[in-house]
Amino acid sequence: MTSDMPQPTPPPTPPPFGTPEMPRVAVRGEARLEVDPEIARIGVTVSARGKDRRAALDDLTRRNGQVLDLIKSYGDAVEKLETGAFSISPELAQHGRGERIRAYHGRVHITAVLADFTALGELTTRLADLDLTRVDGPWWSLRPDSPAHGEARRQAVLEAVQRAREYADALGARLSALVELADLGAEAPMTYGMPPAPGALRSAAFAGSAPEAAPALDLEPERQTVHAQVNARFTMTPPQL
Repeated sequence: MTSDMPQPTPPPTPPPFGTPEMPRVAVRGEARLEVDPEIARIGVTVSARGKDRRAALDDLTRRNGQVLDLIKSYGDAVEKLETGAFSISPELAQHGRGERIRAYHGRVHITAVLADFTALGELTTRLADLDLTRVDGPWWSLRPDSPAHGEARRQAVLEAVQRAREYADALGARLSALVELADLGAEAPMTYGMPPAPGALRSAAFAGSAPEAAPALDLEPERQTVHAQVNARFTMTPPQL
């Protein structure tokens, strides 16, 4: 059965380029927010040295276990704990003939991610107080799904609309439709890692730790910058020139 009711006329499709009857305006919207970090990463390197391979490996295994147990004792304050590279290598004697091995060096690299910054200062100090244990960091950052990223994008879009509206107002026109909205970061994916941050903690502990527990470090979180940019194209009514 065919209805005799008139069908609504679809709105006209904007042309792929501007015309005098439907000019286009292209703008860029940008937002930059300063927010507190949500997580902090620290890198821990556990080392051991022995005259034979087995002694170095036994010491490395024991110290690695101490570090892992200490980090795990902070419970929910630690969001992620990962063991990275492991190595054990010989050290050759500098003098004498042949490949005479002087000692063996072993290392294990560990990464921990914490969201409780109060526990971070205490844990960092206790780790650095262990024998042959090096601590690097902290590296402050936001989570990939942080609401701050969405807020920056929203503000960038609002700025683009406001800027386009101001251009249209200057011509005695008004915006009529959005033609295109492009995220400038879509073709330049972000890389995540642990680059050394200015002022980041660098500490190491060597054999012979202090008999008393060292005081917890007072770490001030580094504010994070969230940046968003969009390109937007609008059509507008004919200007009143």
